[in-house]
This record gives sequence, C-alpha cells and structure tokens, in this order.
Amino acid sequence: MTTVPAAPPPLGAEVFDSHCHLDIMVGDRKASSGDPVALAAQAAAGGVERILAEARAVGVTRLVTIGYDLRSSRWNAETARDHEGIYAGVAIHPNEAHAATPEVLAEIEKLAREPHVRAVGETGLDYYRDWASRADQDASFRAHIEIAKRTGKALVIHDREAHDDVLRVLAEEGAPDVVVFHSFSGDAGMARRCVDAGYFLSFSGPVTYKNAADLREAARVTPPELVLVETDAPYLPPVPHRGKPNAPYLIPLTMRCLAQVKDMDVDELSRAVSANGERVFGAW
Repeated sequence: MTTVPAAPPPLGAEVFDSHCHLDIMVGDRKASSGDPVALAAQAAAGGVERILAEARAVGVTRLVTIGYDLRSSRWNAETARDHEGIYAGVAIHPNEAHAATPEVLAEIEKLAREPHVRAVGETGLDYYRDWASRADQDASFRAHIEIAKRTGKALVIHDREAHDDVLRVLAEEGAPDVVVFHSFSGDAGMARRCVDAGYFLSFSGPVTYKNAADLREAARVTPPELVLVETDAPYLPPVPHRGKPNAPYLIPLTMRCLAQVKDMDVDELSRAVSANGERVFGAW
C-alpha cells in the first residue's frame, strides 16, 4: 500500500499551487488499475475541502485546478465556482487532441469565459507519447492559443519533448499576453528562450530530483518575476516522496529547493511567486 507523505514544516509566507488536478485526486475520474499513484491519492484525499485545509496549514492558500478533457474542464470550472481560493484551467490535453473537435473546442471556450476560470490549459505538444497524432496536437494547440487570446486568459502549456515546436507554434500564431510553461522540463538554454519571450516557468517536484541538474540550472537562470511553483498533483511528488501521491501541501518542499537553487530567502521567493500568480491568474 502506498503511504501518504507527512506534511512538511509550514512556509513563513503564503504561496499557491499553480497547477494540480483536483478531479483526479478526489476520484471524479476513476483511476485505472495501472495508475497506483492516482488510486492512492483518491484513497487519501477525502474531498476538496480537506485538500484545501491541508494545503493552507502549510501556507499554500490557493490552488489552480487544471482540465485535460471536456469532462474534467467542466468539473474544475464548477469546483472553482464553489470553493474560495480555487481557480480553474480548461482545455483538451495534447494526448487527447483527437477529441478536440470544433464542437468540443466551442464548449472549452464557453467555459473559459467563466469568471473563476483563469486559464486555457493544459494544452500544447507531447512527443513522448503517441496517443494523438502530431497533426491533431498541432491543430488543437493552435486552436487553444486563439481561445486564450479571445478570452484574455492565461495559456498553460504542456510541453513534453517538444520544446522547439512549442516555441515555433507560439511564434507563428502570436502568443497570448500571458503564457505559462507547466512543469517546466527544459534546460537553461530553453529557459532563457522562454524568459526572453516573457513566458512564466512553473517548476514542480522534479526540480528536487538528484538527476535533475539541468532543470535546477534552468530554475537558477529564470528571474524571480517569471517563476511559478506547482505540484501537478497527484503526480510528480518532490523528494523524498517519489512514488507516493503528491498534493498541494507538499509545495513547501519544492519552494525550499527552488530558493536554495536561486540563493534566495524562501519567504522572499514565496512572495515573488504569489505576486506572479496575480499577474498570471488575476486577483483572488
């Protein structure tokens, strides 16, 4: 049985989780037997209010819960409407890009216009898996870029082994005013290209992993005013909890690693991340 990580010491300054999947954590999406982390997270979560309470107890006061298909986007939009301190993102994930029909995209845009939906995402390109063709992914990504621009919402990007093409499509389409690279996975060179374009980089648990020196260097060269932090919960837990279910209350572990990498006081970095959150998602 997968054990649930203990809560880390609280942060001295408030921060937020820029990317999690509350629907998976609480079991709105039934986890398959091949997804033991999601199953463990669902067994432990106990509902949205408990997740919020556990996060707030360590200084993580707000969450952005992210959609990846039409059902999850609807669920997350409704959850954001019903809970203070939660915003939502809505989109069709690149792995589901074959489902991004004009009718579905129209529904995503309708959701994106709701006041508690503050992001279009996660969208982008995933060349690690072949669950959707590259042509379908490209078309879906471009459509989501246009939705973000029409609705004035932040664009949250999933970029897995597709750095050059993601940047190329953004340049070709014209990026929205606010772009976030979720769970940034590039090296320092990629980080500098994103920084030069004014994109926000959101760092997650892998920045704490022993073999992630390139990712830590990317974090080091990213100016504080473009840094976000996330869990991608229930996935990507920080050290020392690899293989266990992730949750927003574990953000302090990633924050402390980032502060050390950037040679900053963790409270100072937390305040910068919180300010960035308002620039990206608006006032809470």
